[in-house]
Amino acid sequence: MGLTVVSALAAVAPARADSSDPVTTSHGIAMHGSPALTPDFVALPQVNPDAPKGGRIVMGEVGGFDSLNPFTTLGRAPSWVSPLTVETLMGRAWDEPFSVYGWLAESITTNDSRTFVEFTLRDGGRFADGSPVTVDDVLWSFDALATAHPRYAAAHAKVSRAYATGPRSVRFDFAEPDRELPLILGLRPVLSRKDWQGRDLTASDMRAPLGSGPYAVAAVDPGRSITFRKREDWWARDLPLMRGQHNFDEVKIEYFADGSVMFEAFKAGEIMVFREGQASRWMTGYDFARIRDGSVVKSEIPHGRPAMMTGLAMNSRRPALADWRVRQALIDSFNFEFLNATINGGSEPRAQSWFWNSDLSMGTGAASEEVRALLAPFADSLPPDALEDLALPVSDGSEANRAGVRRADRLLQAAGWTVRNGQRTSATGEPLAFDVLVPIGGAEMRAVVTIWIRALDRLGISARLVAVDDAQMNARLRDYDFDITPIVRANSLSPGIEQLLYWGRAGVTQPGTRNIAGVDSPAVEAMIAAMLEARTPQEFRAAVRALDRALMAGRHVIPMWFADRSRLAHDRRLHHATDRLPVYGDAAGFLPDIWWWQD
Repeated sequence: MGLTVVSALAAVAPARADSSDPVTTSHGIAMHGSPALTPDFVALPQVNPDAPKGGRIVMGEVGGFDSLNPFTTLGRAPSWVSPLTVETLMGRAWDEPFSVYGWLAESITTNDSRTFVEFTLRDGGRFADGSPVTVDDVLWSFDALATAHPRYAAAHAKVSRAYATGPRSVRFDFAEPDRELPLILGLRPVLSRKDWQGRDLTASDMRAPLGSGPYAVAAVDPGRSITFRKREDWWARDLPLMRGQHNFDEVKIEYFADGSVMFEAFKAGEIMVFREGQASRWMTGYDFARIRDGSVVKSEIPHGRPAMMTGLAMNSRRPALADWRVRQALIDSFNFEFLNATINGGSEPRAQSWFWNSDLSMGTGAASEEVRALLAPFADSLPPDALEDLALPVSDGSEANRAGVRRADRLLQAAGWTVRNGQRTSATGEPLAFDVLVPIGGAEMRAVVTIWIRALDRLGISARLVAVDDAQMNARLRDYDFDITPIVRANSLSPGIEQLLYWGRAGVTQPGTRNIAGVDSPAVEAMIAAMLEARTPQEFRAAVRALDRALMAGRHVIPMWFADRSRLAHDRRLHHATDRLPVYGDAAGFLPDIWWWQD
């Protein structure tokens, strides 16, 4: 990949700084602007720095595992091995959109254009065997991980040279400026080179990696459970970044065949926490003994991260779905209010855009002046109402949804699809017909599609539900061999280069990308570029809002509901700081990281 790695034993002096491109050394770094916490911070704002230590937590997951190596594509490793046992140069602050602070590294150095990054390791970082974490470990880990797993390869390809600049400092020079790359590299796992001597990082095996983190693997029942034990000699326990975190003496993960079995295990007290994904069950399914006697409590954890978009993606590669008016007609025919009442008791909000529930969303009403200015050069390639109010339709809640059906009918007629003998057809007599491809296991989605098909029938559209197994689903999505299919897309408060994977024009024809809907929009690609080039939070926010609007104007998905909070039922002895929830809510870095046990 063209990367030069120089051993830490042969330190190389850094290039001379360019005075026109100032270099800054700091305790932390933010994607845009400055990190919120000053160098003298004592703990992250969402933690209880005086949290009691001790106790245990038992959590559940669906599935199993046949490997303890999380750094290869071979085998299935427990998702908790890396977060609990391995550390990184920098650590996320989950109360900020994207900021990182020193962990194994005491400082981070980069220039204003971000053409390089340099980390200085702390004097004291130790692996679980007592050996120090060295620059050589960092360089080896960066190179080896890129070979072992493709998720690390993209960043690796952007680095032209990696080398030691001193006994405790390591520098990465970039092939071209990249504002996100210093943070990404700071979050790379650091492994012990000595631990992997004579072993293949790309292989699947049942030997856990030697880490420097707070826990070590204590017991394994292959495929059924894994237990982590707190390290008494953990070197970072008193770091401000870690204060109030990793409070349990023991973390155990039990594995179950499916979610219903796991719920029954929770009811019986075999696990101590359960994340409820069904709004209807949260309302009606928690009348059991351990709730009634107070052993289990229910907590709702709101969040400020963008809504996880769940909906039905329309494949615009298909000729019948290439017209945005047809796609809007299908959105009008989708009776969200009736479906939400039927499936969720009406409890769930609807995602109004890809970044809804955050300040990155396009919001309500017409476009702002900043967004208009960004999208103005692309007016000819966008639908005519792209800068106007793009609010989703709201029905009266009745199954008939007459107003929505009438709007859909008008749009279909304008697009050249009229009804003849009860069948919606084109001018040449071609029927308007779709397959909705769903996975066999998606019972809720099948119920949604079945109800929607009845509405399409009233429009003279022939729709058919096609349920396939996972292997067929993956193959057909890879080849874009579908008309309409479910999509689930999560976005962070700091979207980056992954947006090109989601929406880039290359994905229209290249198989296997995440551009499921076949988005082919110069405006979308230009807004992603503007987002990646933004220097200030204000510029970044305007670019993401413009991207959000361009995507919604394209009518590529029929949005459904989302959860603006996590629903956790848990043992009453498990606690977290309820007055200082992180902006990401119940996401990474929350449970079990900042919880504690207290009777």
